[in-house]
Amino acid sequence: MPARRSSASTRSAATDAARTRAEADSGAAGAPHGSRPEQVYLRLRDLIVQGLLAPGSRVVETEVASRLGVSRTPVREALQRLQQEGFVVGAPGAQQARLTVSPLTRIDVHELLNIVGELEGLGARWAAEMPVADRHALTAELRALNTDFHATGRSVPTDHGRMYEADERFHRQIVVAGAGPRLIALHDSVKPQAERYIRMYISMLTSDIAASVREHDAIIDAIESGFVNEAQAAVQTNWRHAADRIGRVIEVAGERGSW
Repeated sequence: MPARRSSASTRSAATDAARTRAEADSGAAGAPHGSRPEQVYLRLRDLIVQGLLAPGSRVVETEVASRLGVSRTPVREALQRLQQEGFVVGAPGAQQARLTVSPLTRIDVHELLNIVGELEGLGARWAAEMPVADRHALTAELRALNTDFHATGRSVPTDHGRMYEADERFHRQIVVAGAGPRLIALHDSVKPQAERYIRMYISMLTSDIAASVREHDAIIDAIESGFVNEAQAAVQTNWRHAADRIGRVIEVAGERGSW
């Protein structure tokens, strides 16, 4: 078993040409001339996961380079990485200039969120194996995070960005407390790919926030009691339910719906 941390304290682009120009212009200051591909990648990824570049939108290499004030080389490298990670796709045989933002699909959300559930489930299992004092410290923090998540979801108007961040802190804390470096690296690789689905899920939760809070409570209780199988299963169930709910929305709205 990997070495684990011993304490819980460890811690266009376009829907259309006009939209592309507006969004890219807003990020130009963050990607000055000569910026590395990483900066371009992060900017484009953020636009995709936040829904500012809708599923099916064209992503044109020259347009992105022009609006971000960079050469085509870092844009090309960023788009290659985004394609490898599934954020953008191209038709078979098409050139990179024909890339589009990947659609949101039931198959994709099922795969991604269940993978996240398996990774975080391992983190929860190992967190439940920690010494009693460490488990109690972790679960006290998790209860505070879940309370904040619940309060944010009940606020009017609802700040879905804050809800996402509260949920993310809750799940991340389980991973960093219980996991070793390999699991954390895997989590860091996969979780961002699921972010746009999770943000969609959070936007749907307002009327059913209590169900998610209860699922979080079940995770906390199992970790606190040292019930390793129950802790792992509770996390897996939480993510499976999220995948099922999003899948039903996609079925109704379509893979290229207005998210």
